[in-house]
Amino acid sequence: MDPTSSSSSALRWKILRQALLRRSDSQSQTETKRISRKATQGFNLIPCQVVDSSPQSDKSREASVCYTLPITGSPKLYLTQRVDNCSDLNDFEISNRYNIDNTGLVCQWPSEEVLAYFCKSQPERFRGKRVIELGSGYGLAGLVIAAATEASEVVISDGNPQVVNYIKRNIETNSMAFGGTSVKAMELHWNQHQLSELTNTFDIIVASDCTFFKEFHKDLARTIKMLLKAKKASEALFFSPKRGDSLEKFMKEIKDIGLHYILTENYDAQVWKRHETLVKGDEAWPNYDKNHCYPLLIQITNHI
Repeated sequence: MDPTSSSSSALRWKILRQALLRRSDSQSQTETKRISRKATQGFNLIPCQVVDSSPQSDKSREASVCYTLPITGSPKLYLTQRVDNCSDLNDFEISNRYNIDNTGLVCQWPSEEVLAYFCKSQPERFRGKRVIELGSGYGLAGLVIAAATEASEVVISDGNPQVVNYIKRNIETNSMAFGGTSVKAMELHWNQHQLSELTNTFDIIVASDCTFFKEFHKDLARTIKMLLKAKKASEALFFSPKRGDSLEKFMKEIKDIGLHYILTENYDAQVWKRHETLVKGDEAWPNYDKNHCYPLLIQITNHI
């Protein structure tokens, strides 16, 4: 191994350092781009724009982002999010305390946009159903389901208490968009064993990019089985890139716990078209890589 080359782990620490110190030197950016797959525009499926940010206030770390859903009537959702590269040590202290990651605070991840787009495209799938989103981050997909599908209930959950606070604020901001759908936020850790009030109560679980960390696979699989209705048709819809062997190992956990899954690569014409464009090269996502960036659909059920 070339001793002058930087390891992936060292470069990931550089990403953290850059976020904390807001470094912008060209050498640091060049090196971290080699292992960061973060997109500038993502899949660009749901138009969005920053509508408010206050750089001179105490809330300079936040911005309000307007998402315009590409459906009849063009309903809008307003999400308060952290601005890019705006983490602090407290974020990581909380992550260590709760044994969770802080990726939900970093940005709106591309797989979440794909999940939200897919769900709004299939309102009949969710109509009248009880739905929970796991590892939701700012909650875009859960909010889209609540606003566009006539689900009976949507629970938007995350294990990070900071993230859950953002979800609560975003639910309150958009409450007029939900019609008769009940929407609430919840702090949910996948290693919780006492979830009696939620056991076997959901028709649909949705999640995006929740399979990267292999140490959470077993607890996540157990949580899926516990939350899904056992005696009625129910399903979990996961959108996750392969990310090396992480997705494969997660699916093994799904099988080992007695659940069944179907893996689909081409599940939506518009998403697939955008993927093919990115594979050919696009300045909006210069480091796009199919195995690390393109989310596959994993449909998980209790029964074949």
